[in-house]
Amino acid sequence: MKKISVNSNFTIFDNIDDLPIEVKDLVEKAKKIRLTAYSKYSNFSVGVSVLLENGQTINGSNQENAAYPSGLCAERTALFYANSKYPDSKIVCLAIVAGSMSKINETPIAPCGGCRQVISEFETKQASPIGIYFMGEKGRIVYSNSIINLLPFKFDSSFL
Repeated sequence: MKKISVNSNFTIFDNIDDLPIEVKDLVEKAKKIRLTAYSKYSNFSVGVSVLLENGQTINGSNQENAAYPSGLCAERTALFYANSKYPDSKIVCLAIVAGSMSKINETPIAPCGGCRQVISEFETKQASPIGIYFMGEKGRIVYSNSIINLLPFKFDSSFL
């Protein structure tokens, strides 16, 4: 038997004012698009703003459905649209703002497992990392320079 240690590195920003100006703009867009979430079942809404290498930003919010598997997370909504509209433009980074509609979340909320896998697929596709900023409705923002920090043993096409 052999034990290994896996390390992840994150940068913590105390508040939105500590972010670089272009990221602050992404976070503000994510906050705004979060208000369009259709989350009547979970009462948990998420907004995402994606910055592409071509300078475009794509926004998305979670969309639920009474048949739960038919809904889609905000991250996947934005990423799939970005790839449909700009298939040759790399994803530079994304900002995620998430929280319950029944209480204020100040704890940073990371993407779910399915969204982590999708982000991983795009990192593999473009052969470069994607920066991920995530937060609750207010407070600290966590930054990861790659999905590898959130998904260290990723599954990708090399296994197929």
